[in-house]
Amino acid sequence: MFGLYMTQTLLYSQLEPAASRIGPYNGVETSLVFRDAASELHALQASCGIFDLGWRAKISVAGKDRVRWLHNMVSNNVRDLPLNRGNYNFVLNAQGRILADMFIFNRGESLLIDTDRSQVETVINTLKRFIIMDKVELADCGESLSAIGICGPRAQQILVEAGFNASGMGPMEPMESLELREQAGGDAPILLVSGPSQQPGWYELWANSSSLAETWKKLASAGAQPVGAEAVEMWRVLHGVPKYGQDIRDRDLPQETEQVQALNFTKGCYIGQEIVERIRSRGQVHRKFTGFEFHGSASTPTGSLTKDLPQPGKFEENGRTVAEITSVAVVPTESGERHIALGYVRREAGSPGSQITLNGRVATVVDLPFDFK
Repeated sequence: MFGLYMTQTLLYSQLEPAASRIGPYNGVETSLVFRDAASELHALQASCGIFDLGWRAKISVAGKDRVRWLHNMVSNNVRDLPLNRGNYNFVLNAQGRILADMFIFNRGESLLIDTDRSQVETVINTLKRFIIMDKVELADCGESLSAIGICGPRAQQILVEAGFNASGMGPMEPMESLELREQAGGDAPILLVSGPSQQPGWYELWANSSSLAETWKKLASAGAQPVGAEAVEMWRVLHGVPKYGQDIRDRDLPQETEQVQALNFTKGCYIGQEIVERIRSRGQVHRKFTGFEFHGSASTPTGSLTKDLPQPGKFEENGRTVAEITSVAVVPTESGERHIALGYVRREAGSPGSQITLNGRVATVVDLPFDFK
């Protein structure tokens, strides 16, 4: 039934028979759970899991003016990206609000944008408006380039055992953050990408559908555990990784999101740069992106959890918004379930360890990522 309303990922037909539950995630239909989400989250944290990344998409940026032009469109330094390296970026409007987020990689003869599939149309249409006399071509890579993810402390080892070039300078040293490597062999290229420093143990493999299916089998045979989107979502919230459209919206300012890795303050002019620089030079924004851990109600002892998590939304006190919840998760840990969330809090009320009451639930403000050991 879901398939009538949303796109199935390229790996859907292979994963569907093995999954215990299929459903929507980030606008696509994919595997939500294979066995159970708790054991799959444990694989991501303690061993190695593989998962569908069919909700991500790639946009090619070609043409002789591509580097200069895109450098002037986004918030980070694209001009000086080394070959096969990437960085995280925002696309802003003239008021400094965030229209999209993305990773941009230098592929030599082209630049490659990696973003959520739900953002592709917005990104292409927004950027195309600024192609005037520039020799630039934007193209959705579509089904020619999809992705699977592999994550966990054993991810690099399993990649190497499966025949991928995943080592750093030494045999067990990791690849650099946001490094891209083309893998040898096969009829179609497979690109191995290491995740950003904020996502430890995270790798992605980009290829067409037939190569991805074979890659999935290789990694599973080498010991990687299939993981569904529910566990990936819990991992995302635990690591404080914001999702565009949910945790970052077009009303948010870059410094509110705490994603300083998306900003370069020495690159010169780009759309929205004046607002970003004004905030930097004149003072901080009034709220910040952070984590929350929920305890009992205001009338019950701390640690006494009610069954339901607070719903995402704004929470007011004396007519003023003090916090906003954007993502929630119930995460299994060795000490029991933890109720956590991502969102925004006013800076004067949101120092780490401080407690606030949100619609009757006591929440502790927590620095990201969460640390439950």
